[in-house]
Amino acid sequence: MRLPVPIEIGPLSPSEQDAVRALAAQAAAHDGVAPLSEQPLLRLGDDGPDLTHAVVHARSGGTVGYLQVDRGGDVASAELVVHPEHRRGGVGTLLLRTAERDARLPERSGTPDQRGKPLQVWAHGDVPAARAFAEARGYDVVRELLFLARPLDGTGDAPEVPDGYTLRPFRAGEDDGAWVSLNALAFADHPEQGRLGLDDLHARTAEPWFDAEGFRLLDRPDGDLAGFVWTKVPTDQPAGQADGEIYALGIDPAAQGHGLGRLLTQAGLHHLAAVGCTRAVLYVEGDNTPALRTYERAGFTRAAVDVQYARP
Repeated sequence: MRLPVPIEIGPLSPSEQDAVRALAAQAAAHDGVAPLSEQPLLRLGDDGPDLTHAVVHARSGGTVGYLQVDRGGDVASAELVVHPEHRRGGVGTLLLRTAERDARLPERSGTPDQRGKPLQVWAHGDVPAARAFAEARGYDVVRELLFLARPLDGTGDAPEVPDGYTLRPFRAGEDDGAWVSLNALAFADHPEQGRLGLDDLHARTAEPWFDAEGFRLLDRPDGDLAGFVWTKVPTDQPAGQADGEIYALGIDPAAQGHGLGRLLTQAGLHHLAAVGCTRAVLYVEGDNTPALRTYERAGFTRAAVDVQYARP
């Protein structure tokens, strides 16, 4: 096939954002796995110094490739997607080279920003074609994000909350700052979750799937937050085959070691079953041994894996 027109870098208009969503949906239907995670999809309309959008159009029209590079963390993290009918024609290589340049070159305008960082690239589902593409370009797996699942049959028992503690729904507008602070503590070493701020929280609470009843906060006797469990039930699922996700679960490091992880996991599962989900799912870092033990005791098993690639 002929190569597409040169890559376009810059903010995305609303119509371009819709075109990227459509491209991601077409790739997901073909591959059986979503090519872009939630965070880059939520940031399609963002235009900040730590973010780059790059789009490739076919000569005949239409969006056939998209890249997003996030330089806000310790490394530059990239996600990309290529239309199934335009693969093996240079689009993926063009996007990857763009990500490499964007992560490592200094800012051309001379203003300070977050560039000059090592690059890591996500591959969702770890499909053989993506692995072969990465390995052929000298990239190795440096991180695994496990996708775990377990069936839900009935609501089960509600968790027993320790005396003096309160498990309650999230209160939008009242708990925002306290939750952001607790999340930063609980995920201080996590490259994505620990960086979430108020804007990220508000973007998620504005999504159609958000339900405050499924976002539970655990208060200590002194009123401070000890932990939380946040669940997510996508709205576009067929009846009787609904997945419910334990979207995030965090505990104040000072409160760890008291069984709160099990309590919050049980609370999340109880809610997901109560709203009609037939399967519970979650993502967890492959090297997070304590969390893996908690989820394995709760009946979760490995269903898939996402990986990040980097050059040595």
